[in-house]
Amino acid sequence: MLDNVLAAFMFFTRLPFWKLKTVPQECFKHVVAYWSLSGWLTGGLMALSCWGLLYLFPAPVAVIGALIVRLLVTGALHEDGLADFFDGFGGGRDRESTLRIMKDSFIGSYGVIGLILYYLLGVSLLLALPVQVLPVVLGCADPFAKYVGSHILRELPYARKEAESKAKVVYDRFTWKEMVASALGGLLPLVFLPLSYSWMLIGPVVVFFLLIHLFRSRLGGYTGDCCGALFLLAELSAWMGAAIVTHFME
Repeated sequence: MLDNVLAAFMFFTRLPFWKLKTVPQECFKHVVAYWSLSGWLTGGLMALSCWGLLYLFPAPVAVIGALIVRLLVTGALHEDGLADFFDGFGGGRDRESTLRIMKDSFIGSYGVIGLILYYLLGVSLLLALPVQVLPVVLGCADPFAKYVGSHILRELPYARKEAESKAKVVYDRFTWKEMVASALGGLLPLVFLPLSYSWMLIGPVVVFFLLIHLFRSRLGGYTGDCCGALFLLAELSAWMGAAIVTHFME
């Protein structure tokens, strides 16, 4: 299990965990089960950086700085998937063309515009929150959205052959122990979330089922890019829910 956790941190971040130990290649088939645990690192670093920057700069700088920290830590792994998702589902007309476009290493107009709109909306939603809850929302939404997104393995098959995968690996479905680890990774951080903000957790679940339906109808399965897009859009919906809660609390 520890090797699988370490593999997840190697896969989902660009931090030099590979220096600690060499893990078997087989471990990378289990990384999605520990995706939410990697959110403790990425979400935690966002929360800490936002909290620290709020003491030095206005809220917009703190929010953008926190997002930049995660981009540096992950190497924009999920954002790459989101851009490919926008390109593929925006420009593709059928399963084959959608998969072909998503695999293309070049970003298209749909991807560029999609990322710009995503970050404009995301920053605007986060700035709508009270500064005292900003770090908490950042720290909780990341692992929870990853936990929700990890259930894609239970709902859909992989849409490509393993040899055609960008990561050259197809993820295994969870064992019961991995299901427990995934749930703990996604749900434990919520103890820090104010009870009134628990409504923000509804959005990621709704987004999950909507995107699962889209992936099934267009691709008949999922790809790694679908996972990245699902996580980021689920997280965005959590931020949106938090902004709605804040609006009605004023």
